[in-house]
Amino acid sequence: QVQLEQSGGGLVQAGGSLRLSCVASGRTRSTYVMAWFRQAPGKEREFVGAMSRDDGRLYYSNSAEGRFSIARDNAKNAIYLQMNSLGPEDTAVYYCAANDRIILPWGASTWLSWGQGTQVTVSS
Repeated sequence: QVQLEQSGGGLVQAGGSLRLSCVASGRTRSTYVMAWFRQAPGKEREFVGAMSRDDGRLYYSNSAEGRFSIARDNAKNAIYLQMNSLGPEDTAVYYCAANDRIILPWGASTWLSWGQGTQVTVSS
């Protein structure tokens, strides 16, 4: 079992930036790939981006590409999401997730572990 503890988030004006953090503990062998998802009110949880542990390969959704960046610190079992040029459409609860393998497509139902979620609100 992997526990994911998130931090960061909050309220920011449009055009601003935020950084989210997620630290894994427990059975960290199951964190081969770590990812960020988000869920806006009334919408399904959607993939934002992911990074694999061993080769550092990055994957981004179309909406995140060019504005968001993901980094990992394998020594700390942590993953970070730097979000720039935020807009009201980015308002959502953001979740980190971990899995022991990459499963495509990037659906939310196949992930083994989830963080508690953190609210990101972007005001216009």
